[in-house]
Amino acid sequence: ALVITLWLQRSHFHALTDPPSYRQGIGVLLAALLFTLAYGSIGFYFLDRHFHLHYDFLAALRQTMVMFTQFYDPGLQPITGFGRYFAASIYIIGAATAGYALVMLLRPVLVRRPAGRADRERARKIIMAHGRSVLAHFALFSDKMYFFSPGGSVIAYVAKGRVALALGDPIGPVADVAEAILAFQRFCLRNDWRLAFYQTLPDYLEHYRAAGLDVLCIGHEAIVSLDNFTLSGSEQKHLRAITNRFERLGYQAIVHEPPLAPGLVAELAAVSDEWLTMLHTNEQQFAMGGFEDQYVGNSSVMAVHTPEGAISAFVNFVPEYQGNGIGIDLMRRRVQVTPDTMEFLLVQSLRWAKTTGYATFDLGLSALSGVGEAADDPALEQALHYIYGHINQFYNFQGLHTFKEKFHPAWSPRYLIYPSTRQLFSVLWALQSITSGKGWLLSYWKESRQWLRAQKHS
Repeated sequence: ALVITLWLQRSHFHALTDPPSYRQGIGVLLAALLFTLAYGSIGFYFLDRHFHLHYDFLAALRQTMVMFTQFYDPGLQPITGFGRYFAASIYIIGAATAGYALVMLLRPVLVRRPAGRADRERARKIIMAHGRSVLAHFALFSDKMYFFSPGGSVIAYVAKGRVALALGDPIGPVADVAEAILAFQRFCLRNDWRLAFYQTLPDYLEHYRAAGLDVLCIGHEAIVSLDNFTLSGSEQKHLRAITNRFERLGYQAIVHEPPLAPGLVAELAAVSDEWLTMLHTNEQQFAMGGFEDQYVGNSSVMAVHTPEGAISAFVNFVPEYQGNGIGIDLMRRRVQVTPDTMEFLLVQSLRWAKTTGYATFDLGLSALSGVGEAADDPALEQALHYIYGHINQFYNFQGLHTFKEKFHPAWSPRYLIYPSTRQLFSVLWALQSITSGKGWLLSYWKESRQWLRAQKHS
């Protein structure tokens, strides 16, 4: 019953394959078989006086094979103590070698420990010297493992099932990007992993294609040019009116620099918890941060304070390191807030970033936006465009895109790099599991139930 239950539930258990262990297990099994056959056959042939039968060579070989492979009493009757010892030794050798080979064949790759302190420090130095997007900041989070190329680049990745999912492009010298991709590809091949890169820039697409990988546009990043940002003019009339109204009512958007006081972090945590509860969701991972006291406490945070001084909404900022830009990670509010609070918060964030001297402000990825809209776009991207229109009722992708559009960003495409169309589904499944901690079916079912519940009560 246990075996049947495990077999029926096999899709819920994932283990990384380990080709080196397979090869070692098969090698040990073959070597053990040859050694035991030689050991037993020669022994029975020359030591037949210790048994009640006379063995020719073929009979000795057959007797050894039965004892090695079937582990039952074949009617062998030793007549001396040495004969009993010799027969037992065949069982012992057979059981030990077969057991070892079985373990090597069936064992999964041992769960890899998070990167050690030395690797994290090595990665941090490379990222701070060469990082030029907000994703570089998330490459330093504790869920990542690191691959270092011989040319001085680092690739931050998470292994899930048979997929090694890298965050963004290789970070390092521009001249090393192509070789870093190939080196990581060889590394994944040795581990029997399917490699993928998530949210890559358009800069290195030719290098990925040269490595035999496929490219899929998954959305566009909203990047505001702060040199051009202003509240003046007719296009910004709506945002200007919101800002003036909030300031007139006594609201303040205040930047809190790290380290944040424990009391402030606790108040921000209360806002975050309320926001997560309102959306019936959990913290996302991999390409963004979650609310952790240490992480938020060491971030620059802009919070909207009500006239009474309470915090109603906040964002935290993340650096781009070598790019003269800044971005946002967590953007959260209380359930009951004055309408347009988030618009006021972002306007003040943009004004602060411009005054501070940054050139660009990253509002994050607008998933699936602008994908497959052109007639000459790949068929797969056109299919995603169709899906985009039909799942919006569950995920509100279009609403988020419209919100970001208010700030007149430039839209920069982002890509998913994957091995082939045949392996795309497993890559997408791993991506969903890594970012949300659950599979697509569970996520889709949960979101669908929430939407149907909302429709029922609307």
